[in-house]
Amino acid sequence: MAPELIVQSGEAGEPTRVFASGAWTAAHAASIEEKLGAVGLDVSDARRLEIDAAGVVELDTFGAWLLERLARSFSAQGLETQLANVPERFSDLLDEIRACNKIKVVPVRRNAILTKLEDLGVATTEFLQDLVRLIDLAGRLGSSIALILRRPRRFRLASTVHHLDRVGWQALPIIFLMTLLIGAIISQQGIFHFRKFGAGDYAVDLVGVLVLREIGVLLVAIMVAGRSGSSYTAELGSMKMREEIDALRTMGLDPVEALMLPRIVALVIAMPILTFFGSMCALYGGGLVAWFYGGMSPPIYIARLKEVITVTHFQVGMIKAPFMALVIGLVACSEGLQVAGSAESLGLKTTASVVKSIFLVIVIDGFFAIFFAAIGM
Repeated sequence: MAPELIVQSGEAGEPTRVFASGAWTAAHAASIEEKLGAVGLDVSDARRLEIDAAGVVELDTFGAWLLERLARSFSAQGLETQLANVPERFSDLLDEIRACNKIKVVPVRRNAILTKLEDLGVATTEFLQDLVRLIDLAGRLGSSIALILRRPRRFRLASTVHHLDRVGWQALPIIFLMTLLIGAIISQQGIFHFRKFGAGDYAVDLVGVLVLREIGVLLVAIMVAGRSGSSYTAELGSMKMREEIDALRTMGLDPVEALMLPRIVALVIAMPILTFFGSMCALYGGGLVAWFYGGMSPPIYIARLKEVITVTHFQVGMIKAPFMALVIGLVACSEGLQVAGSAESLGLKTTASVVKSIFLVIVIDGFFAIFFAAIGM
């Protein structure tokens, strides 16, 4: 039955009546909206208004809200509005709709200092929770490694080789480009500033020591965190959203052993290789700039490098690489497991994975710098 709205003007002292009838449901939305617009013009001169709903035979949430909206719109114009003769079977629904959106939220003025302290407390709690999750995942990873050492056939070699190709071999082009440019920039800046003091040759010292000890491994770790770490988080997060990780547990498989261990092992293996490759590319870029910009021939550049750098400098950079890879892998997998069931959550956790990995990589580099300085390396 089609919905109807009929306006009956009241006599002196009587309210204007609007008779609603028919089916007030979402299926008749367009027709109801049109009739509501016409009613607004017909009752523009009224002082009191009564909406008679006795003729309504069907009513859903959509229709109930339209009746309530009609009453509220006239009340807002200063009319005394009343909804009358509501069928008993619809009264509860209209009462619920009438109570909606009537609570006024009063903004609470908070002390700025207390707000900052609360934010600090929340951030501290989240940091501790992240730390606990990382320690827990590291422990589960250690348990999986111990189990595989007892039963080597459980190790997923094919998966590890696949991930090693992705995080290692396929990363070589971007590692080559970035480290080459960074080495060239360091060399150019060193030559430009040292030349003012007649010590342009010391730019080779700067490039050699800085690249092998710090910049090489740090730059590669940051690029791996942004490239491979985010990939790990997105992959595991997507599997979490599709409940594939729960399916693995249902089949009696350990997700840490099946999914995370091959990825982290591949990262730990690939990181020292990428660090060595990136350091050599940076030294090569520094040599090109020293040749074309500083006028230093390649044999002199190489001879100067041999005088400056030692095996200790090389060892310092290479020792850091596996630890940084382990942290990147743990953070990436931990954030992937925290993804909820939405695309927004996946994006947020992927971003958090990259940010936390880079932060922890820099912190680890600082600890290693202090440690090596303390032992004389």
